[in-house]
Amino acid sequence: MQATSETHSVTETPQALAAEDILNIAVSALDDNKAEEITSINLAGKTSIADYMVIASGRSQRQVAALADYVIKGLKAEGHRDLLVQGQEQADWVLIDAGDVVIHIFRPEVRSFYNLDKMWGTALEESETLN
Repeated sequence: MQATSETHSVTETPQALAAEDILNIAVSALDDNKAEEITSINLAGKTSIADYMVIASGRSQRQVAALADYVIKGLKAEGHRDLLVQGQEQADWVLIDAGDVVIHIFRPEVRSFYNLDKMWGTALEESETLN
């Protein structure tokens, strides 16, 4: 029997999270912190921008900013560091680009104005029926 010892270098980069893991972390953070109308849209194979899109609402600018912060902290706690965040200062619409998952957090008025749910939902349904 051969004895082996596993050593990990301090400079080793952690394994990248799978899209499904990122999705689950983001949705859990949003749900745990009382985000409203959480929707996830599977984009895999339909666009090159991401595998999933998550859309959620917060009741106020303060809640939108806090929800974004919870998602960011949750992803970083699991080792996902490659995040691009836009809109957190104004907090009407915060976009978190986590690579394979794009998370949008809106105030209700802004969400209804841009209506991403319908735009992406309709576009996906139409493209699926054409194939």
